[in-house]
Amino acid sequence: MKMLKNTLLFAFLLCLTLNLTQAQNQAYSIHVDYVKPYKAAEYEKISKEFIAACKEYNAPTSWITSTVSDFRYMYITPIDKMADLDERPFANMAKQMGDDFGKMFDQFDECYDKHNDYVVIMDKNLTYMPEGISQTQEGQNYRKFYYLYVTPENRGKLKEGMKGIKDMFASKESKQYYRVYRSGFGNLENYYLVAISAKDEIDYATKSKANDELLGEERHEVFAKAINYVSRMEEFSGAMRPDLAYSQKQKVTKK
Repeated sequence: MKMLKNTLLFAFLLCLTLNLTQAQNQAYSIHVDYVKPYKAAEYEKISKEFIAACKEYNAPTSWITSTVSDFRYMYITPIDKMADLDERPFANMAKQMGDDFGKMFDQFDECYDKHNDYVVIMDKNLTYMPEGISQTQEGQNYRKFYYLYVTPENRGKLKEGMKGIKDMFASKESKQYYRVYRSGFGNLENYYLVAISAKDEIDYATKSKANDELLGEERHEVFAKAINYVSRMEEFSGAMRPDLAYSQKQKVTKK
């Protein structure tokens, strides 16, 4: 009984925390497929067929898609509350498609051995995009992802260190912008994710070098105040995939 009470209390606090964060930050539901490398081309073909079906039946949902260098395909959908996770946007579509809907997902299943869902929350207080926050920027589909893992007792100190980095970028009027997300429901570990956009790998490297020169030697001390509290870090390259994104067609109301 005690365990049940603790579980219910945790669920209540989780929902409360998520709802409270929406006033300043945006939560996203992430679905990830860990695709077998040799199945990537087939997987993308099926994905585009699925998107075409979504357009045909005007499925009531939307997502942007990012691929990662380890063959992860991440589908990113904004949510406002935990109850959004219980919605079934493909229910009507599945009913109309009949057996074809299930066959399509049978094809998907052949392309990966695992997939999962979780929530991340964009932290606007740590994000540095002085000209306006956006997940996508025209002509900048290349991505660098930095996962900064942190133990629970060091979360506050890491956040403080990352705020110091943002302040340094702002004071120097840095042109290397980035977004920061923090792990939410469904993640096994605590982390901050830093996402940086560029035109391509060369553009990213060029901007990073120019940014290092702009920030100067003092950057080492400022970065250290954050890195000292990171338990481990992962770096990945990736790309936004507009061809694998979907947004419901809005109905036009005649006046």
